[in-house]
Amino acid sequence: MGSVIQFYLTTALMMAPLMACALVGAVWAKRDLPYSGPFLTILVTSVTTPALVFHTLVTTELDTRALADIFGASVLALLICGGLCAVALKLWGKPVKTLLPTAWFPNAGNIGLPISQLAFGDEGLPVAVAFFAVSSFFQHTAGVRLLSGGSNMAALRNPVLIACVLAVLVRVVGVPVPQPVLESAQLLGTLTVPLMLLSLGHALALIPSSGLKVGSGLAALRLVAGVLAGMLTVWLLDMSPTVGGALALQMSMPCAVVSYMYARRFTDSGDTSAGAVLVSTAVFLLVAPLLLWLAGAGL
Repeated sequence: MGSVIQFYLTTALMMAPLMACALVGAVWAKRDLPYSGPFLTILVTSVTTPALVFHTLVTTELDTRALADIFGASVLALLICGGLCAVALKLWGKPVKTLLPTAWFPNAGNIGLPISQLAFGDEGLPVAVAFFAVSSFFQHTAGVRLLSGGSNMAALRNPVLIACVLAVLVRVVGVPVPQPVLESAQLLGTLTVPLMLLSLGHALALIPSSGLKVGSGLAALRLVAGVLAGMLTVWLLDMSPTVGGALALQMSMPCAVVSYMYARRFTDSGDTSAGAVLVSTAVFLLVAPLLLWLAGAGL
């Protein structure tokens, strides 16, 4: 019993800096202080996150084959999760195309990156970054197509995807990256996590709670399907403890805030998606110690 309590306390202490950053964003929103959402969104998605992705994938000690395996495992985990969510929504009698993206995609950026780095250190961050790149690509292509009914070729120009492809090419070809470029990417990349957490807190504070009833069901589906898909992928591919744990942890993240933004833009289920984001985030914070234990985090 004492060891369980100790693990919870250790987890709480580990997550305290993350919660502090998110709390600043929430207080900022509640006090209605000046906040340029579009500026921060463009800065994070087009500059700091691509810099983080590029620097991490270029400098990681994982070899290129290991990175390729992580990319493949990420695709498999997301496909399994998407299948589970689609079947569950169909059995539930809810519109699959409208609600699937909210239940399908984890918040691999705002929460996934900082928690994976804190839980698994420098060895887990490349796994989290690779997963985030794959998840982001799926979310901005398949996810948008489901909601809008059209194609979104602009996702192929996603800066995160471009940074990921460039990093892989650099590693495969063996081209040395100038040190000033690496240092610039590293400096810009360090802004990503705090800016993401600030934005997350700000967004959660302003999300309407009118869709909590169905949203709670979606939240439960996201967390359960994510955990199952992550564990099944790790088992099927017989992944190493750290790499598999980081991947499974990413899959267990709550609903992504961007899913709510897309749902509000393309459908009339924005409030339901908002409720799912709120509930899944709150539940995740409560069960985070258990999820970290299942993922084998070395706290």
